[in-house]
Amino acid sequence: MDRLIASQVFVTIVERNSLTAAAEALSMSRGMVTRYLAQMEQWAGARLLHRTTRRLSLTDVGERTLLRCRALLELTEQIENDSLHHRSELSGLLRLSCSLSLAHSTMAAAVMAFQQRHPQVRIDMHISNQQVNLVEERIDLALRITNELLPGVIARPLGICDSVLCATPDYLAQHGQPQSPQALTDHNCLTYTWFGKSLWRITHDNALTEVAVSGNLSANDSFFLLAATQASGGISMQPYYSVAELLASGELQEVLPGSRLEPLQIYGVYSSRRQLHPALRALLDFLVEWFARSPQLQPRSRE
Repeated sequence: MDRLIASQVFVTIVERNSLTAAAEALSMSRGMVTRYLAQMEQWAGARLLHRTTRRLSLTDVGERTLLRCRALLELTEQIENDSLHHRSELSGLLRLSCSLSLAHSTMAAAVMAFQQRHPQVRIDMHISNQQVNLVEERIDLALRITNELLPGVIARPLGICDSVLCATPDYLAQHGQPQSPQALTDHNCLTYTWFGKSLWRITHDNALTEVAVSGNLSANDSFFLLAATQASGGISMQPYYSVAELLASGELQEVLPGSRLEPLQIYGVYSSRRQLHPALRALLDFLVEWFARSPQLQPRSRE
């Protein structure tokens, strides 16, 4: 195992006073945290922590090892920063992770624009709808769309993901345009992730309604559901950034126009504030500006 990562894990365990909290902060399994701690104790040749069911405390060797690990991490950051600051431009490799829909709809263009500004920065995109382990998979930045980040996660808000209900004109001509959220129960609703019932939270006429919808198709990818919607398969809930152009062209129509779905926050999640790569810091700043300029990533006004 990587001793630098093991040092970071050990420091995080001490700072969070919990193996579980350290695992959450580092987007790492608790078993992996335990293995890194075992490696640190093997490296030090002694037990580093006293562990009980209620608390952790450092041994004498642990106290000294903590100081050395922090010094090692600070030295690593200084070496990286000094190397980059002596170059005329930012450079290096950044590994990013995001969902397929976000990658296709905005991140491809954002990355190209960022690299035009910083051509020496290489970017490796990891496209996945699954939540990745930042440390184990060596991801520098993961973009996550959620309103419920895990406690201790290091994240920067980047933008807003608004959602919209939509269907094709053909589907609505055949089945009718729902006039209320409750009317969605009479329609074939294409849902995300689970077969069977799915709960859609809709604010309509200033009232919040939770509607248990169902249909004959579900998937764990919004692009798949979008394709099914375009084939007149039913009504789906889509990120506005994915369907804005289709709504403008008339290929899709908004269902329950004037209603509002709960917006989600787009976060940039990374593993450590202490060792923030200058290129990563520049990318985060750039994405905040990029998303702020993108009309598809702003809260939609409702009259």
